[in-house]
Amino acid sequence: MCSYNPEVRTVPAGRWWNAVRVPVALGTPALKSLGDASGAVIKDGYGGIMYWLVPPGAATDWRLTDVQVLGPGSHVAVPPLRRTTGPGLYWRVPLSQDRYWTDPERLRAALTDAAVASAL
Repeated sequence: MCSYNPEVRTVPAGRWWNAVRVPVALGTPALKSLGDASGAVIKDGYGGIMYWLVPPGAATDWRLTDVQVLGPGSHVAVPPLRRTTGPGLYWRVPLSQDRYWTDPERLRAALTDAAVASAL
């Protein structure tokens, strides 16, 4: 059962970043593929979802199975910066000055490769 956490903030997407929402089954191999090239990643351990932050306006034209791009009009639950382990909502790759956005084309390639591998 998930309980209310007053430290989690609901932040509008599209202003500072867009969020790329993927199931953990697709996100885990994509994150491994990206390695140090990944920007910040939020993981919802209860919902089985991962969110990558990409530049505002990026990835809006993507049409990938099981991938949803959240921009203006969408909101994302964001954990406090110190929350870097589960359960629940946490930073799988912590947000920092060095790790903010993920390059959208690298992320798209990693997600595409992960989807192909899971279909085999």
